[in-house]
Amino acid sequence: MIIPYQNLSPEALHGVIEEFVSRDGTDYGLVEATLEQKINDVLRQVKKDDAVIVYDEATQTTNIARKEDVAKL
Repeated sequence: MIIPYQNLSPEALHGVIEEFVSRDGTDYGLVEATLEQKINDVLRQVKKDDAVIVYDEATQTTNIARKEDVAKL
């Protein structure tokens, strides 16, 4: 289920994005970015509709994925 970012409070949206970017395996390449830079980058993608917030009811987990990848499911 896609959750429109506008349905979340600014604090909840920040928390979801912060949790996502701080997960193991979210490497940003050769140049290390700060946590705030990573959060701002993902927030920009979400607001541009390039990425979406996805809630999985079966596992009760939230993820952020590229919109084009979600459309393939």
